[in-house]
Amino acid sequence: MDSRSRSRGASGCCAGPARIALRAQVSEHGNSASIVPAGAFHFPVERYGQTRKYAFLLLPDFTLLAFSSAVDPLRIANQLAQKPLYQWDILSESGAPVLSSSGVEISARRALTLLDADVNLFVCSGNNGRTAASAQTLAVLRKHSRMGGVTGGICTGAMTLARAGLLENRTFTLHWENQPAFAEGFPDLVPTQSIFERDGNILTCGGGAGATEMMLQIIAQDYGDDFAIAVSDMCLRGSGLEHRPLQQSSIAAAIQTRNPRIVQIVREMYENIEDPTPLEQLAHSAGMSRRQMERYFKQKLGETPLAFYRNIRLDRARSLLGGTDMNVIEIATACGFGSSSAFAQYYRARFGASPAAYRKTTFSE
Repeated sequence: MDSRSRSRGASGCCAGPARIALRAQVSEHGNSASIVPAGAFHFPVERYGQTRKYAFLLLPDFTLLAFSSAVDPLRIANQLAQKPLYQWDILSESGAPVLSSSGVEISARRALTLLDADVNLFVCSGNNGRTAASAQTLAVLRKHSRMGGVTGGICTGAMTLARAGLLENRTFTLHWENQPAFAEGFPDLVPTQSIFERDGNILTCGGGAGATEMMLQIIAQDYGDDFAIAVSDMCLRGSGLEHRPLQQSSIAAAIQTRNPRIVQIVREMYENIEDPTPLEQLAHSAGMSRRQMERYFKQKLGETPLAFYRNIRLDRARSLLGGTDMNVIEIATACGFGSSSAFAQYYRARFGASPAAYRKTTFSE
């Protein structure tokens, strides 16, 4: 790699080569407080005291985007201040490398052990967050929280915190895609739709942009809004510091139409899965006839309302198969199918395997 490419890597949000080199230099000390050489932009921090400590526990199949979105604001803060404002450890349950859901493997510095109370510990997981953590890990999380240590969940990390019993009477969130499976596994715990939440020493976020928003708010609390906005600008995110914006599952974007009546119908379909709304009622609530609705769906979405609604329910069923311990009959009922045999038939037609075969394949990987 020539000097020009190294220089380019040393500034901005993607200081990959330089960061890797510095990480290797400090790895023997067991933590990372890397300070990338300052680029064109530098932001002095006057009220710097003790370096703040973080640890990120990576569970198998964790979401790489969510993890990097949490870590890089800390790295950028160090770069802008040219001071070790933050340091972080990357942990796994055994100390071995961990494979992310995107196939990228991340090396852990060491195995998870009981940490000092001044370490902010975050659990990073993915679609199998429900089962990824061991009983020993749950015990460590409970002890860390009891000691007063900040304990957080990134993406589906809230599932692990729930298993550890840390979310009772707490305000928390997790990624909207995983909330239906979470509700089945923890019916007494209700996540919010915010992209991040803080309740005492418990922090949670929905992953992705939510992780960045959460870390920017932490940085703002530590070093002020102006400094956090500077970090935000380095992420090309924009300058505003929003306070807990809501997660958005954009139906209009997903179905690629802004027709308000179709969007309304599809939203009602998503909101009524266990007890499907009759198609005549859906059409009426949108101010159109059943025939008009059929025509709109075929023109805009390429399938009938009946097929579209069924596929929504089948997609939810697949999420529950992979994210809960519910049996096939329970899932069929929860997704509005009158019999498990009909459910299995439709499931096989859509996904090429029976519900039981899909679950077996998912948990054997």
